[in-house]
Amino acid sequence: MYKLAKLKTAWKVLGSALVIAMAPMALANSLNTNSGASNEIIYTTQQVEGMLAKADFYRLQENSARVVTEVQVYKNGELDSMDNYHVYTRPQRKSLVVFKGKGEEGTKMLMLQDNYWMLMPRSRRPIRITPMQKLLGGASVGDVATLTWSEDYQGVYAGQETLQDQLVNRLSLTAKTKGASYQRINLWVDSKSNFPVKAELYLKSGKLAKVAHFTSGQREGRQLVVEMRLQDTINTGTETRVIYESVQAHDLPEKYYNPAYLSRQSTAEL
Repeated sequence: MYKLAKLKTAWKVLGSALVIAMAPMALANSLNTNSGASNEIIYTTQQVEGMLAKADFYRLQENSARVVTEVQVYKNGELDSMDNYHVYTRPQRKSLVVFKGKGEEGTKMLMLQDNYWMLMPRSRRPIRITPMQKLLGGASVGDVATLTWSEDYQGVYAGQETLQDQLVNRLSLTAKTKGASYQRINLWVDSKSNFPVKAELYLKSGKLAKVAHFTSGQREGRQLVVEMRLQDTINTGTETRVIYESVQAHDLPEKYYNPAYLSRQSTAEL
């Protein structure tokens, strides 16, 4: 009897020890199950910056480039108008847009960081404009002149979703420069490649101005954005297609990025 009582006491002690040891594990599992934190993906600011840089690369592969661009405007599904532009880009947020459409020869638009000028062919006085100045259809000056998000916006990871049958990361972008075309952007990029898929473009007033969709293509064996489709949420029924016909490395001399010099020079050869 003495041995049996002693054995029962030993089992009670062992059982209590097991309960005490298992309690923290059970609590931890309960917390993970309830919060879902163990499955949540979180990206740092540096990682989001890397995503934006990669997304930019699909639109502009060169630091200094010449981008031959065609803008087409569709109204209720029918082609309404179109125009052509040669866009010259340089680091430090510099762009020169040369108008090539019929009747617009000699017109130029210059962007130097947060400053924009329009230069008309029969005037030597540069006209100050904003990046939201209308260019053609739903395309503004900023839509054509600026091809990067990483320089103008601060990004924050906002979650993962399925969009157009693909897994994407949603990034919330807030303007960090005065010359940014939009105050806020919701940008969706492919979760693996960071190729841009869709963007919602918001004005300073908070109003959704446009929704952009990006078309993937191949050029010289590289994947890149070949077209940006802009759906105008203000003028419904209008869609503007910005087609990037070619992107080539081109280092335009620095003197062309001076409004005083540019106003006196012909750019017919550009």
